Amino acid sequence: MRKNFLYRLVVVSLLIVGLSGAAGGCAGGAEDEHTSPMAELEGMPEDVLAAPKTVQQAYQFAAANPEIMKQVPCYCGCGAMGHTSNYACYVSDVSADGTINFDTHALGCSICVDITLDTMRLLDEGKSVEEILTYVNATYAQYGPSNIP
Repeated sequence: MRKNFLYRLVVVSLLIVGLSGAAGGCAGGAEDEHTSPMAELEGMPEDVLAAPKTVQQAYQFAAANPEIMKQVPCYCGCGAMGHTSNYACYVSDVSADGTINFDTHALGCSICVDITLDTMRLLDEGKSVEEILTYVNATYAQYGPSNIP
């Protein structure tokens, strides 16, 4: 009986160690490396700094890639707020001196963040902006109308 208990304890311990190692491998590394520029977190709103890493990365990517993100629509319904692209979910405007004024809308909107993360992933895979738009439109149109007029 004691031998059976020790055997199970060893097996469970090995599973826990193995799973924690696998989970730790997912937390960083290649998945954090992107082919596109990423803005620094410094200077972003406190709410962004306190957000999950994926949300932070979406803000970093949107801020650093306006030429791409202004072409990508959002389907969360934010067009009613005056947003005209997925970029507007993150950035309300940029001052003449280059200071970015952030919009906190995407902090509470998984559709905005998912669209941005998909855009990042597809760019990393070598997809063109046109291919990304096709994917975003096909994937997210089910949630509502595009905010790009």
